[in-house]
Amino acid sequence: MRADDTRRHAVLVAVAQHLAGRDPGHPLRVGIDGVCGAGKSTFARELVAELVRLGRPAVHLDSDGFHHVRARRRRNSDDQARGYYDDAYDLEAVAERVLRPLGPGGDRRYAVAVHDLETDAVLTDVEADAAEDVVVVFDATFLQRGRLREHWDEVVFLRVDEAVATQRGVDRDAAALGGTQEARAAYDRRYMAACRLYLAEEDPERRASIVLDHTDPSRPMVVRLGT
Repeated sequence: MRADDTRRHAVLVAVAQHLAGRDPGHPLRVGIDGVCGAGKSTFARELVAELVRLGRPAVHLDSDGFHHVRARRRRNSDDQARGYYDDAYDLEAVAERVLRPLGPGGDRRYAVAVHDLETDAVLTDVEADAAEDVVVVFDATFLQRGRLREHWDEVVFLRVDEAVATQRGVDRDAAALGGTQEARAAYDRRYMAACRLYLAEEDPERRASIVLDHTDPSRPMVVRLGT
């Protein structure tokens, strides 16, 4: 294993061991937070794999399954940043159909997705049942907005330099957004601009229980591990 791989693996192990030691009496609800391009989905998948390796059952939920319908997402064309911040994700569904059922007194039947991004279809019956000891890892931007944050048992915030995150996002999304120039404009006006609103309004790094510096994903650093 290369030195960089060893460094990343060590951080993943540290976070996984911390989470595996938690027993709240219901499924452990873990949010992976950070700006667009922070590397949330990749980190979430690798964390789930490490938890399973440690013997703790774990599942990954992706925010792509929790968008609002297209008309809602695009209704505020005048202020793209505010439109993305307020209308991209169905955070109410995350709270009511995922986090509450998995929390204290919940029936542990949760939605895997509420929306199909490709077809724009609303989904009402894509559900699963959670074991009491499972760790449910959900990655999303804006997941500590308002009252939503009270439903997480742990939040991992990936701190990333904005310029680095933007470049990652542009590289990743250029083909889907019509090219590099178009992708950069979209990040400037919509995606990263919305993340700035989130950082200013919610101070998510301060509120997170776990903070990692993820500017170089091959060499992440633990800033805070548990509160």
